Amino acid sequence: MGTGRNNKAVVVKDLERSFGAFVAVNRISFEVAQGEIFGFLGPNGAGKSTTIRMLCGILAPTGGTGTVAGFDVRTQAEQIKANIGYMSQKFSLYEDLTVEENIDFYGGIYRLAPGKKRERKEWVIEMAGLKEHRHSRTAILSGGWKQRLALGCAILHEPPIIFLDEPTSGVDPISRRQFWDLIYELSGRGVTVFVTTHYMDEAEYCDRLALIYRGELVAMGTPELLKTEQMQEDVLEVLCDRPQDAVGEIEKVPGVREVALFGNGLHVVAGDSAAASRAVRSLLEGRGYTVTRVEKISPSLEDVFVSLIEARDRAEQPQPEVRR
Repeated sequence: MGTGRNNKAVVVKDLERSFGAFVAVNRISFEVAQGEIFGFLGPNGAGKSTTIRMLCGILAPTGGTGTVAGFDVRTQAEQIKANIGYMSQKFSLYEDLTVEENIDFYGGIYRLAPGKKRERKEWVIEMAGLKEHRHSRTAILSGGWKQRLALGCAILHEPPIIFLDEPTSGVDPISRRQFWDLIYELSGRGVTVFVTTHYMDEAEYCDRLALIYRGELVAMGTPELLKTEQMQEDVLEVLCDRPQDAVGEIEKVPGVREVALFGNGLHVVAGDSAAASRAVRSLLEGRGYTVTRVEKISPSLEDVFVSLIEARDRAEQPQPEVRR
């Protein structure tokens, strides 16, 4: 079995994938430590799934280098496949097989010895909470149960690294929370978890995050670091009556980049919080609003990502199209 040098589960340098003239993943570099929960974030079409498919040995890179579990992504795709778990948002389960039959099918694919297969099957059924349903057809299970069964099948062979591609889309919030409890448990046992998501609350659960946008790595770090160091502007929370009407007023204040409704108040993104808060308060009070709070707050991850993506878009605007 391959081992990551210096306990690095994934190492990627200038990894690139083009489809004709279209560059889906543009020379990205990062490392993931063993046992880490690494979140890969970005809007749809940003290059998340293409990257995961290269790391899982399904798609060959067109440039750059990388290792997964110590194996080379270009030349050792088969060894990589044997040493990872992979679960996509489509949950690759066979609906007309029972819970047990699905687990047996995957046990066969991973060529587990009969004794090991029995022991692992019981572990999956227990972990997924499916004791009562072991003989049920998979089609009748709820989304949360299917999801835990799919995770169990993906880690039946106890791989050191697991790749989860949007694993919680379409699952209710309670099941999502339970699923993350399982992820923490796996990470606690030293399993490396590489997860793509576009849910901001899930991003908070990761040890480290990378933001990918239009195939490029825009930012990387712990959720805390991204919120404190990557956000160039300040965020103000404004609480006042008639917040919807107030949005249009505040947008006119000099130095204000953006105003959005957030819960029962407003988030105002501005270059300088002190000047902006004075200006916002005096404008609103002058227009007869009752203002209960104007205060600088820590940005949410959503604030950070919107800000980074907008900055990237602004930087790229003047550039003429040169692709042929």
